[in-house]
Amino acid sequence: MIPKVKKMLDLSQPVYHACPGWPTYDPTIVGYEARHATHDFEAERIDLNAHTGTHMDAPYHFIETGTPVDQMDLRLFQGRGIPFDLRNIGQMGIEAKHLEACGTDIGEGDIALLYTGWAQKRGMNKEYLYAWPYVTGEAAQWLVDKGVKGVCIDGLSVGGWPEGTGRPPHEILLGHEVMITEELYMDEELLAEKEWYVIALPIKLQGGSGAPTRVVAMTFA
Repeated sequence: MIPKVKKMLDLSQPVYHACPGWPTYDPTIVGYEARHATHDFEAERIDLNAHTGTHMDAPYHFIETGTPVDQMDLRLFQGRGIPFDLRNIGQMGIEAKHLEACGTDIGEGDIALLYTGWAQKRGMNKEYLYAWPYVTGEAAQWLVDKGVKGVCIDGLSVGGWPEGTGRPPHEILLGHEVMITEELYMDEELLAEKEWYVIALPIKLQGGSGAPTRVVAMTFA
């Protein structure tokens, strides 16, 4: 029997022309192949880096021999999502003590939803593009030790700009086949429940290091 959905949240940020993205990447271009006024139908053309907007990082992103996004186990893309209220972190690295202080019940096969409040800052401004809270290597290892299969964050990356490449958390998480999904939309409604059923489906980009992803969180009646 298919369970009845009680509540559904869209945890995805929109993609649009010149939307925010990693500062060193070319800006996103959204153009048109056809318009209603001239063709009687509409068709858009998109030029963007695969790691723009809400997107998933595959192990291949940081590990040359790692799994590309189209070959990732489909079971990684869904599971119990546990929110972490990290809005008090500010512009700093998220450490294991910050995760522990949330007092969440997270364990084997869960997806960590790291809510920092950064989604509300989204825009072409220095704070959003350079100063988001990031996951330290220590915190990444803490999550791996908990047995999580996914880590989602509302900033541009799990890695931080101060670290340059953001390698520590990426290498630790992706090295253990932990799904990373970045630049989600999260707000206080996420905290209304202690757990959600999360589905994060990336487009099937052959050989890709990552891909745009639509993320939803659900509760059931």
